[in-house]
Amino acid sequence: MVCRSDRAKIPAFSASGDYDAVVIGGGFFGCKIALYLKEHLDRVLIVEREADLLQRASYTNQARVHNGYHYPRSLLTALRSSVNFPRFVEEYRDCIDNTFDKYYAIARVFSKVNASQFQIFCQRIGIPIEPAKNEISSLFNPALIEAVFKTQEYAFDAVKLKQKIREELEREKIEIWLNTCVDKVQETTSGKIKVLIRETESERCLRTRYLFNCTYSQISQILKASDLPTIPLKYEFAEMALVDVPPELKSIGITVMCGPFFSLMPFPPRGLHTLSHVRYTPHYYWQESENLTIKAHEAYSQIRKQTNFPFSIRDTIRYLPIAAECEYIDSLWGVKTVLPQSEVDDSRPILFKQNPKLPNLYCVLGGKIDNIYDIPRELNGLHLIEGV
Repeated sequence: MVCRSDRAKIPAFSASGDYDAVVIGGGFFGCKIALYLKEHLDRVLIVEREADLLQRASYTNQARVHNGYHYPRSLLTALRSSVNFPRFVEEYRDCIDNTFDKYYAIARVFSKVNASQFQIFCQRIGIPIEPAKNEISSLFNPALIEAVFKTQEYAFDAVKLKQKIREELEREKIEIWLNTCVDKVQETTSGKIKVLIRETESERCLRTRYLFNCTYSQISQILKASDLPTIPLKYEFAEMALVDVPPELKSIGITVMCGPFFSLMPFPPRGLHTLSHVRYTPHYYWQESENLTIKAHEAYSQIRKQTNFPFSIRDTIRYLPIAAECEYIDSLWGVKTVLPQSEVDDSRPILFKQNPKLPNLYCVLGGKIDNIYDIPRELNGLHLIEGV
């Protein structure tokens, strides 16, 4: 692995500046796609604007490894999660926190599923579920909670995951350019794609056979700057509150569903829990269109970051009274990118879209971390590489 942030180890830029594939975005999805591509291609490059890998969406999230429970209104998403869950846990076992018990509680009002429906749903897709013991159920307000179930879900440690990914990239000798922005892309007369990049003190370009835009909240910005058709996406300026929980909650994770409720999950890198609330985690949102593209990173830097924790915890306490003993420590801030269709049916498919004006450019967006195992199927279907 060659990393451009370590200037002493950087070889001279190749005379041709050619790559077989360039991946824009050094998050988990971008890194894994680069690893998949390296199985079939020689020169693969990752370009990342931050000073390190897995710094934004791959870190500033609830770190949940989904097993399907979260999606009773999207059977396909639930099934894919239940299939991918054991695979992710096996591949990244050293990055997984499985030391806590996970519980799903079904609200009596405003929930889109009742307890019976939820239990049948879990049994239908074959994921473990059993009634919670009284010592757990008694933590909840029975007037607002119909039933509590013990399930099986884990959390990933994004710091350990980054180290694991780095080792994989180094083993496969994949180049990484950090602190490097892609301004725009253009088609060349030879059919390759010219990528115009900007570093701290210089600008230059390179050429590539395939280009993968894995920039999450920056997907449409790069397309817009390149005069290419954009993808209508929804963005949320989101907060994950980090809290220190009382002893009774230290070794458990909780999700109250299904609707405008909350989750309290262990966050391994900090030894704390995240508190997310459907109503209060998103502070602002905007919907992109062909005529409106907002620079998400610039918006992020300009928006005032004032926590919604007081509102989130106030509602949480109604359902889980012991949450009153939670101590607010900090917040994780980020821009969440959502496919508009997911707002309707709660599905979390991957976006894997070929650009109509630049056929060798593909935009990729994952709704959750285990979606990564759907990527090879997409590559197969598009026959990007001979023999794949």
